[in-house]
Order: sequence, then structure tokens, then C-alpha cells
Amino acid sequence: MTTTATEATTAQAAVVSFDQVSKVYGDVRAVDGLSLYLHPGETVALLGPNGAGKSSTLDLLLGLRTADSGTVRLFGTSPQEAIARGRVGAMLQSGGLMEDVTVEEIVRLVCDLHAPASQLAEAVRKVLAGERVIDPTLAAAALADGASPLTERERDVLCTAADGSTNAEIATTLHLSHGTVRNYLSTAIQKMAARNRAEAVRIASEKGWL
Repeated sequence: MTTTATEATTAQAAVVSFDQVSKVYGDVRAVDGLSLYLHPGETVALLGPNGAGKSSTLDLLLGLRTADSGTVRLFGTSPQEAIARGRVGAMLQSGGLMEDVTVEEIVRLVCDLHAPASQLAEAVRKVLAGERVIDPTLAAAALADGASPLTERERDVLCTAADGSTNAEIATTLHLSHGTVRNYLSTAIQKMAARNRAEAVRIASEKGWL
């Protein structure tokens, strides 16, 4: 098999790639040499009769099954690693339990995927009060990536707060309401994984984001 430069570029730029993937169940070849590349912004539907291999293909994509031959890549890595990094979401059309998983393992999985009730309740209260809520894990990941997670307005508010200005003074300087300033500061503090505005200003300044 010969791979052209165009095909290589297409495969490299894809967020999902199946390269000559096959999956066999006994005498049944559910997926037979599938090559498929999906790129950012595309919406794709898998159509076919029962037994055509649609579910098996999705299982391979989600790391629920392993291909017998060929390679499946998701965001440039294996499906299992992409899912472990929280980069993938799936909504199933019907419910059911995985065959090879015990009840205890399922219960532990559900608990691990959901925040503690108190943390969730606090987040809901903040949202209802008009505040933004940033997941600490996502904030830490953003800090590790090196790119500024701050919006232009959040940066403006932090810059103005750097000299010790009060919320009222920041609001006057930037022509914003007091509530808007409070929300921007709260979001910026969460994104910096900081305890207060002073620490948020320090972290952002050290990283060159102000």
C-alpha cells in the first residue's frame, strides 16, 4: 500500500483517524479494513443496516473495544488516553450495563465522574447568583498549557486591580457595573487557581499574561 503526501497530511490533521481497522467476532467480521478521517468542525453520521459495524466502530473510537488490526487515533493519541484526559464525551441512545464490569466497578465509576454533593450545590448557588464557576482541574490544566486562559475583559480588570483599586474604582475606570467587575474578578481568580485577587494578579503577571 502506498501513502501519498496528501493522504499523510490529511491523516495528521485529523482529530479522529481509522487506518485499515478491522474487528472480528468469531466468524463475523464486523469492521473490515476501515479507513476514515474526521477533521475539526465536521459532523458525520454512520448509516447502515443492523450488523453493518456501526456500534463496533463507535466502541473502537471510545476505547471500549480494541481493534484486531489497524490503528485508531483520537486527538493524536489512543482513544483510552484521550478519554482519560477528559477530551471526549459520548451520549448513548440507550442505557445498559457493560458486560465485563462488576456492579462495584460501575458504582465507583459514577462516583469518580461526579463531584461531591456539597461542591455541586455550591456551584449551583453561584450560577443562580449570576457568578461563573470554573472547574479547578480545568483551571490547573489551562495554567499548565502556557496560553493565557483570561479573556480580554478579565485581563483588563486584573490589570486595573493590580494597583489596589477597589471594585468601585475598577468599575468607574472600565465603565462597568460593580456586579460585572465582581464576576470578572471571581472568574479570573478561579482561572488562576488563586485564593484572592492579589494572588491572581501575581500569578498572571509572572506568566506574562498582564
